Amino acid sequence: MYAVVAAAVGAAALYAVASVLQHRAAVEQPAERSLRLGLLAGLIRRPSWVLGILADGAAFALQFAALAAGAIVVVQLLLVLGLLFALPLGALVSGRRPRLVDTVAAAVVCAGLAVFLAAAAPAPGLTSVPASTWSVLLAVGLGVASALVAMGHRARGPARPALLGGAAGVFYGISAGLTKATGELLADQGVQAFTHWQPYALVVVGAAGVVVGQSAFQAGDLGLSLPTMSAADPVVSVLVGALAFRETLAGSPAALAAEVGGMVAVVAGVYLLARSPTIRASRAQPVVDQPGRAP
Repeated sequence: MYAVVAAAVGAAALYAVASVLQHRAAVEQPAERSLRLGLLAGLIRRPSWVLGILADGAAFALQFAALAAGAIVVVQLLLVLGLLFALPLGALVSGRRPRLVDTVAAAVVCAGLAVFLAAAAPAPGLTSVPASTWSVLLAVGLGVASALVAMGHRARGPARPALLGGAAGVFYGISAGLTKATGELLADQGVQAFTHWQPYALVVVGAAGVVVGQSAFQAGDLGLSLPTMSAADPVVSVLVGALAFRETLAGSPAALAAEVGGMVAVVAGVYLLARSPTIRASRAQPVVDQPGRAP
């Protein structure tokens, strides 16, 4: 269990660094590249974005290891701690001191996580999810994500980054389930895992999440996209873990009340942190290219 927690927390820290680097590059891309692979073609020319992708890759490796050994509910909720790592990082980059409300929000997230995990006592469930369950999960999850993308594509103003951020969070939550499934297949069958559809679905859904997430960053202020992205991911992940993988959660009335209260606290704290000027400034500072220095 300690190894799972350590890997998840390490992934959260690296994801925080990655989002800082990626947003700084994404906001400079032309608007017409939104939701197109051309956006990635433009971003890959930015050294800061490439460094962000490398950090993302290292974070995903830790997340993969954590999901292979632990419950989705535990791992994905711990990834929320990425915003807590982003707070001091934002203060360092922007020269701002965190506000009192930021400190309170960070404490609310930690308290919410502690309450939820203690009350739910989540334990690993199925190692193999039936095809019928996957069909429903993908149909509903991808349907919701696609609807949010369509609305975001048509929207203008603040609604656009908020809707695209929510869609990216849904894609990331579904990806967590596919990551767990792929890890189980690799552990059980080795290279034969690649004769199954799950690894390829992970690549497709993960790529969709990256394109939509970068489009959300590009569409406007991070305070509009990051809250919905950061809130949707853990909520969808918990639902995938509980409903698809049948990860056991305590079901007594008192436990359910504590779980709901803890999750509400986590989402509220995440929303406040994601809107913090300290965190947003760390991702929005203009960068001047200099010879011999990565932007």
